[in-house]
Amino acid sequence: MRLFQNLNIDFLSKRKLFYILSLAIFVIGLINVVFRGLEFGIDFKGGSEVVLQFEKAIEISDVRSNLTNIGLGDLEIKTFGDERGALIRTELQEIPSELYPKVLNTIDKAIEGIYPSVPKKISEQTVNSITYTFDNPDTASVIADKLFLSGFQAGTVSEEVDNKDVIIRVGISDWIKENLKEKLKGNSFQVLREDRVGPKVGAELKQNALLAIFFSLVVILIYLGFRFKFIFAFGAVAALFHDVLITLGLYALLYDVIPGLNLEISLTIVAAFLTLIGYSINDTVIVFDRVRETLKLHKNGNIKDLINQSINRTMSRTILTGGTTLLTVLVLMIFGGEVLRAFAFTLFFGIIIGTYSSIFVASAFVYDYAEKYKKKLEF
Repeated sequence: MRLFQNLNIDFLSKRKLFYILSLAIFVIGLINVVFRGLEFGIDFKGGSEVVLQFEKAIEISDVRSNLTNIGLGDLEIKTFGDERGALIRTELQEIPSELYPKVLNTIDKAIEGIYPSVPKKISEQTVNSITYTFDNPDTASVIADKLFLSGFQAGTVSEEVDNKDVIIRVGISDWIKENLKEKLKGNSFQVLREDRVGPKVGAELKQNALLAIFFSLVVILIYLGFRFKFIFAFGAVAALFHDVLITLGLYALLYDVIPGLNLEISLTIVAAFLTLIGYSINDTVIVFDRVRETLKLHKNGNIKDLINQSINRTMSRTILTGGTTLLTVLVLMIFGGEVLRAFAFTLFFGIIIGTYSSIFVASAFVYDYAEKYKKKLEF
C-alpha cells in the first residue's frame, strides 16, 4: 500500500515554527522536572512495595486511614489496577524492631489456633523470618500448610521426611495485613506481591540506567558517523536527546494527574526509553538514507528541495509503520493492565515525538548546518 505518492509539503520552511514548539514543550517539561520532580519507583529509591488484591471494591481513602500511624512511617497508598487493588509503599525495608514482637504474637496465636498448646521452640530468628521447631515432622507439615492457607508466608525448612522445622517470613506485608483484616471485615484480601530494594542497590541501579541511556546514544553517534556524514550523526543524536528529554518532561507534567496511570521511573520504564531510542533512530535513518540517495542523484540540486523531497517520499512508510505500531501500543495501554500501562504510554508518545523529531529536528538540523556553514553535502 502506498499513501501520499504525490505529497509535496515544504517541511523545512516550517522548521523555525517547530523549533519554537519543541523549545516550548521542553521548557514546560523542564519546569515540571525542577519543581515537581520525577517520581522514582522502588527500583531506584529503595524501600518496600506491597500490592494487595481485595475480594470486593474498596475506597482507597479507607485503606489509607486504616494504615495511618501503624508504625511504618509515611506510607504512599494508591489504587493498583482496578478498584479492588491497592499499592502500598514505604521507605522501610524491614519491619521496625518495636513491631516485631507484635507480629510474633500474631504468629503464636495462629499456631495455637491450629494446635492448642503444641510444644514448640524458636530455633532461629532474624529480622526477616522466624523458624519454629516442633516435636514431630507431621505436626510441622500440617502447621506449615495451614499457616500458608491463612495468609502467612510459611513453609517447611526442607522436604526431608524427618524435617521438624517451619520457617515463617516476617515482613512489612504481615503487619499491614494484621492491621487491615480486623478493620476491613467482610472484604478478604491477599498479598499479591511484596518487593524490597535496599537504598544502595537502588542508587546503583539509577546510575547504571543513566549510563545505559548515555552509552546507547554515544554508540549510535559513532555508528551513524561512519554510515553517514558526521553532521547527520550529530543531527540524529540531537533528535534522540530531544525525544528523551521531552518524554521525561511529560512524565513530570502528568505524574499523578491521569487516574490509573502510574508514571514512575522504574527499570521497566528505562527499558521503554531504550526501546524508544531504537525506534526513533530507525525512523531517522530511513529519512537520512533517502536524503543520501536523492543527493547522489541530484548533486547540483537545491539542498532544501532535495531534503523536502526525501521526507515526502518516506512519509508513506512513516505513516504506515508508525500508525500500526501506535495502534498496537494503544491497545496495550488500554488493556495491558497496571504493570504495562506506563511502558505502553512511554512508547505511544515516544513514537509520536520520535517521528516528529526525525522530520522537524534531525533533518532541519542538517539543513541549517549546511546553510550556515555553506557546506555541500556530498557522499
